[in-house]
Amino acid sequence: MAPERESGRERTLSGATATTRPRARLDQPRAPRRRFLPEYDPDAFGRFSERIARFIGTGRFLVWMTVVIIMWVLWNIFAPSDWKFDEYPFIFLTLMLSLQASYAAPLILLAQNRQDDRDRVNLEQDRKQNERSIADTEYLTREIAALRIGLGEVATRDWIRSELQDVLRELDGHRAAGPVVFPAERPHGRDVDDR
Repeated sequence: MAPERESGRERTLSGATATTRPRARLDQPRAPRRRFLPEYDPDAFGRFSERIARFIGTGRFLVWMTVVIIMWVLWNIFAPSDWKFDEYPFIFLTLMLSLQASYAAPLILLAQNRQDDRDRVNLEQDRKQNERSIADTEYLTREIAALRIGLGEVATRDWIRSELQDVLRELDGHRAAGPVVFPAERPHGRDVDDR
């Protein structure tokens, strides 16, 4: 029986040779793969497409596009025949407009998708803010209700004034009836009526 070699790539068992793949270490990142397609920054491309979509949606773009088309048509109608590059059916103009539209539509859709993503994030933040505001409002409502309940048991300034006014009226009524003798001023054996 042939010896077994663990450290190499080949393992020899009873005369047979088997090739094994080296074990990948899980604690280390993989080596980057070769890419056949060019890499690009999606955010930079998205910002670029938004700028183009914003420009396409302006009146300035429509004016310039109209001016170019009118100049194109006038040049190809009135220029000398050697200088004309697109005769009457203006097929090349149609091709250029189709090419412009075929690029404009996806760029506009990409810009709209990015705007939808921003709107979704803003709506989520607004929803969370509204939930916090509702929770704060409910907390403050409970606190105000607890304060009202607590204030129902506390003597307020108006209540104390009304009680003092009642006591003063009562005292004025006793003064008119005669002198008031308090229990501490009474002699021990006699009652006020006994005098």
